[in-house]
Amino acid sequence: MTAEPSFASGTSEQPLLFRTVGDMLELAAERWPNHEALVVRHQGARHTYRELNDQVDMLARGLLACGLKPGDRVGIWSPNNLQWVITLFATARAALILVNINPAYRITELEYALGKVDCRMLIVAPSFKSSNYLEMIRSLLAGRPAFDTLPQLEFLVHLGRLPVSGFLSFDELCEVGVGLPADQLKAVADGVDADHSVSIQFTSGTTGQPKGATLTHFNIVNNGYFVGEAMKLGPDDRLCIPVPLYHCFGTVLGVLAAVTHGSTMVFPSESFDAEAVLDAVAAERCTALHGVPTMFIAELEHPRFHSFDLSSLRTGIMAGAPCPTAVMRRVVDEMHLREITICYGMTETSPVSFQSHVNDPLGKRVTTVGRVHPHVQVKIVDAEGKIVPRGESGELLTRGYSVMRGYWADPERTQEAIDEAGWMHTGDLAALDEGGYCKIVGRVKDMIIRGGENVYPREIEDFLYRHPKILDVAVVGVADSKYGEEVCAVIRLREGESANHEEIIAFCRGQIAHYKIPRYVRFVDNFPMTVTGKVQKFILREQLERAMGLRTEDSA
Repeated sequence: MTAEPSFASGTSEQPLLFRTVGDMLELAAERWPNHEALVVRHQGARHTYRELNDQVDMLARGLLACGLKPGDRVGIWSPNNLQWVITLFATARAALILVNINPAYRITELEYALGKVDCRMLIVAPSFKSSNYLEMIRSLLAGRPAFDTLPQLEFLVHLGRLPVSGFLSFDELCEVGVGLPADQLKAVADGVDADHSVSIQFTSGTTGQPKGATLTHFNIVNNGYFVGEAMKLGPDDRLCIPVPLYHCFGTVLGVLAAVTHGSTMVFPSESFDAEAVLDAVAAERCTALHGVPTMFIAELEHPRFHSFDLSSLRTGIMAGAPCPTAVMRRVVDEMHLREITICYGMTETSPVSFQSHVNDPLGKRVTTVGRVHPHVQVKIVDAEGKIVPRGESGELLTRGYSVMRGYWADPERTQEAIDEAGWMHTGDLAALDEGGYCKIVGRVKDMIIRGGENVYPREIEDFLYRHPKILDVAVVGVADSKYGEEVCAVIRLREGESANHEEIIAFCRGQIAHYKIPRYVRFVDNFPMTVTGKVQKFILREQLERAMGLRTEDSA
C-alpha cells in the first residue's frame, strides 16, 4: 500500500468572507456600538467601536480631500499607537494601500521602501527610541527641491502635537476632510473590492533588498477571522497586543482577529516592554495575549513576574519564530494560558497557514504548530519538488486564498516564490504526521550538513532548552575544513547562572546523536534579532565565523 502523501487541505463549515477591511469595522460598530474597541494605555486612549469607526471616517475623508486616489500608496513609519490603528482602517476605507514601514529602518532603507512603491503620503511618528524620524526625513530630502529623490511623495504627516515645518499634523489631516461630503466617502468605500490590494509589508530581506509583499482585503480579513475562530474569541475577550503593528502579527492576528469578533484590543506600550505587558494584562483583565517566544521569555523572567495577577488569561498566540517546548509549557503553567495557540506562517501568506486549536491536546500544542488553516492547502516536497510521504521532512509549500498578490513591482522575485500551480515556496523544512499536525524542523537555508549528515538546528535547540541554566539558545552551522560544517550552540544563560563548554557538552553526551552534539559553544548576552523576535542566524553565523577565524571580510 502506497504511503499517504504529505498533503493537507483545511476544511470549515464557515465559508470565506468576501468583505473589505473597512466593512469589518463598520459591521463591528453596528453590532457592538458601545462595546470597548481598544485601549491604548501609553496614550490614555479608550474608544468604543462606534467612536473608533467615526474617527476612521474622519481620517478617510481627510485622505480623500487631499486628493489621494484609489490605489495610491500611503506609508506609515511609527511604533504602536492609536493613530496607527485608525490609519489602518481609514486607508482601507478610502481605497488606498497602506505601506507598513519597519520602525527600525534607517535613511537608506526608508528611501528604498518609499521609492519602491511610489508613496504619495508618509505618516510618521516624531521619533522612536534612538531614531529621530523627522530629522531623518529632513536629511533625506535636504537640498532636493520638489522631493527630487522621491518625486511621488507629496504629503508628509506627523503624529506629534507641536507644529512641524513642512508637515501636516495628524489632527490637521483629519480636519481637512470636514468639508468633504459623507456620500463622497461612501461612494469610494462602496467601490472597494475585497480582491483589491490593501497592504504592502516589507519582508526582512536577509539577502538583497527587502521585498514588498502585497496583500488584499480578502487575504487579511479571512486570515484574521479564522485566527480568531481558532482562539474562540468573542466580545467578552480582551486581547493584549504587544507585537508591532507594522507586521502581520499586529495587524492581522491582533487587530483583525479582534475586530472580526468584537473583542477589545489592548495596547500596553509603543514597543515591547515586559513590565508594561504584565501590568496591562493585570489592570485590564486581559483574556488573551500575543507574543513571540522572546517576549514570553522576558515576561516569565521579569523580577516582579509573580506580583502580577494574570489569572484572567485564557488564550493567545505564540508565533513569529520557533516556539521552544519548554517555554510553551511554562507559559501554560505559570501564565494561566491553558488555551494558548501556536501559529505558523509568513508575511506572504497573510500570514497564518497552520494553527493549533484551544481544544488540541497539550502535547500537540507544545510540539507542533497545529493543523492546516481552513481553506488553505499545504504539501511537503523533497529537493526535486516531489511530494514526500507523511512523516518525512521536506520544504513546506502553501496555496489558497491567503497567498499574496505578489511582490510589488517585482515579477521576477514573485515568480521565484510562487510557482505555476500557485504554490508559495516557504523555505521552511517541515513534516506532517498522520493526524495532519505539522512540525517545523527549520529553515532550508539553516539546515546544517555535517559530513553528509543533515542536522536540524531546531531539534538541538529544543533539547538544550531542557538545561536548567539556559534561557535562550540558537544553533547554527559554521565552516569546517573536515566536515564542511560544524554545529555551534550560542547560548544566553539565566540571570546569575554560569556555565562552560564542557558542562553543555556533558549534558548532550548520550542524549542526542554524536554528530548533533555541538562542536562549539559560545555564550552571549543578546542575539541579533529582527523587530518581530526572530534570531538573524545569517548575521550570527557571520559574527561567529569571523570571531573564530573561519571567515574574513573578503570571504563574507
